[in-house]
Amino acid sequence: MTGVAPSPTTRDAAVAELQDAVRDAAGAGMPLRVLGGGTWEDAGRPVRAARRVRTAAITGVVEYVPGDLTLTARAGTTLAELHAVTRAEGQWLPLEPWGGDAGTLGATLATATAGPTSGAVGLPRDVVLGVTVVDGSGAVVRGGGRVVKNVAGFDLVRLMVGAWGTLGVLTEATVRLRALPETDETLALAAPPAGHPATRDAWLARLRALPIAPASLELVNEALARQLALPTGARLLARLAGNADAVAAQRVALAVLGDAAPLPADVWHRLRTAEPAGAATLRLSAAPARLTAPWQEAVRIADALAGGAEPLVHASLARGVVRLIVPAGPGEPALAAAFGARPPDGIRRVFERLPAALWPRLSEGAADDPLSRGVRRAFDPHLVLNPGILGEPSA
Repeated sequence: MTGVAPSPTTRDAAVAELQDAVRDAAGAGMPLRVLGGGTWEDAGRPVRAARRVRTAAITGVVEYVPGDLTLTARAGTTLAELHAVTRAEGQWLPLEPWGGDAGTLGATLATATAGPTSGAVGLPRDVVLGVTVVDGSGAVVRGGGRVVKNVAGFDLVRLMVGAWGTLGVLTEATVRLRALPETDETLALAAPPAGHPATRDAWLARLRALPIAPASLELVNEALARQLALPTGARLLARLAGNADAVAAQRVALAVLGDAAPLPADVWHRLRTAEPAGAATLRLSAAPARLTAPWQEAVRIADALAGGAEPLVHASLARGVVRLIVPAGPGEPALAAAFGARPPDGIRRVFERLPAALWPRLSEGAADDPLSRGVRRAFDPHLVLNPGILGEPSA
């Protein structure tokens, strides 16, 4: 890891300071905005809080056992630091979320932010073995363990991943690692343009039938292909990883779809960081076999917003997830009109980033049902942690 890790005493002091801040907030009924490195600060519904608390000072690797393929680190440690540590041992932390590696481990898990490899290696919740959090009363709570076979506290781990800090502030996590593949290469292939859904359906069916198991398989629209400087006509990115023979066999299998151009590995970093500041971002999903439906819905919205900077669209084929990125430019009325129509049946819609004024108009609360409210009360009885970010009443 680059730099000097804080001493255990420094880390413990940072956790104690966090506990004090949460206890004070609970006693005063004063909501807190919980943040990691701030990478996703503008994501999710607005939080009305008088004070911010950050986990940025709670950093460092606590324990790393390469032989067990496990690592425990503090929540404020960046993904870039963890990738450097594990790479030195020939291992890999399978967390490569949208937004790049500047984000922290805690924020990546709290937001459950996935990325292009998630279809092959799993979602963030599949990577985590154990967590330590400070709950809404200021108490330290631990769940899970530090070995792959430990299943104690399984439900607590799953609850905390993706809770956006509403159940507790993540201070530490144990994650499972993977060995770095012997061969890791990326290819660009041509794909049918968006205006021919029937042709694209047939092409996607051929692609799904191929004997391949790519680490990532991402479809991009023309605007994003240009931004990534892909070869002319290329709209499919395929990352093949594994032993040399397996990668060679998959390369041959993909050749039935046409010529493939090799790309530098950093194309994935450029894709993950393609979203510009101030963008509105929408996620649409369906069963992977029905990918054309959410893709066409994203294209419809993009066309409705034509006139400014071109919207970027990309899809993770293994998961059936399409992301629409609208660069800053369209005013709130235009965004509201384009985003406001209900998606067709069978398509799930999740807003990632929106102008603050549009959240109550466009996005339903995700955690305002009786079960969610009961879980929230159990971990944060005073409702001081990120109130409103998942849609529950902020007051």
